[in-house]
Amino acid sequence: MGSETILEVRGLSKSFGKKEILKDINLTVNGGEVFGFLGPNGSGKTTTIKLMLGLLNYGSGSIRICGHEVKTEFEKAVANIGGIIENPEMYKYLTGRQNLMQYARMQDGITGERMEEVIDIVHLRARIDDKISKYSLGMRQRLGIAQAILHRPRLLVLDEPTNGLDPAGIKELRDIFKRLAHEEGCAVFVSSHMLAELEQMCDRVCVINHGVVVDNMTMEEIRTEKKDDNRQNYHIDTQNKDGAIKAAEEMGIDYTLYDGQLTVMIEKENISKYIRKLVLADVDIEAVIPIQKSLEDAFMEIIGDTPEGGVGQ
Repeated sequence: MGSETILEVRGLSKSFGKKEILKDINLTVNGGEVFGFLGPNGSGKTTTIKLMLGLLNYGSGSIRICGHEVKTEFEKAVANIGGIIENPEMYKYLTGRQNLMQYARMQDGITGERMEEVIDIVHLRARIDDKISKYSLGMRQRLGIAQAILHRPRLLVLDEPTNGLDPAGIKELRDIFKRLAHEEGCAVFVSSHMLAELEQMCDRVCVINHGVVVDNMTMEEIRTEKKDDNRQNYHIDTQNKDGAIKAAEEMGIDYTLYDGQLTVMIEKENISKYIRKLVLADVDIEAVIPIQKSLEDAFMEIIGDTPEGGVGQ
């Protein structure tokens, strides 16, 4: 994965009148990664994206794309961006190829070879000469991605790109985004409410709530309960739950018993000691299964821990 910083946001704040929407936003997105931007409705996600794309002015802070400040070097900055905000608009009476040709006229240096390359990237070779009116929603989304990457942007910004797609269409887009990041070196910035989908797609996520960044972590940190937390949840599969609970209490181990499922939270280096204690107590163990935290689990914990009354819309 590339380590070059493509997007750098520092100290970004935004108000509409007296209402503060964003407060001191700081984040970076690197080449070669899929970056998820998460937050509940009204958290400030859309405002942040509009500021990144130069669609709104900002009073304080900075947004730099490939080293160019959006406010003072707008054309140089946005020349490095491709984007889709929900569903892309197209000329439905034209074919997919004709739509791409129209877009290519707006950019310098887009060759016929590049056009053919992006058609293959988005898997539209068989339908590129059909009219858009005959395209499914998923095909239109893929053509929108083709338009967005024709000029080889360093940063691809996507706001709710999988809205309305069926599972097959969602998987197609997910595979395209991962290819663009991991093989083409593009920085892919995705804002979405579909947490399960982002979990399969993203390398790193940032959570915003009430206009404030409240966490920034890799998917690996989420799955392993984050680097600074040495405890792990385990399902204990046994018929003798009373014996397993007694052993946990004697060792001072936190546990829950819900719907017949016993779960213990224990330091990773102590799980073998707990299992040994169960064996010595003649507690038959069928399985000890480590539980990986999901993105949804982490998101709800973070949002639940964020105080009410902050900024953001």
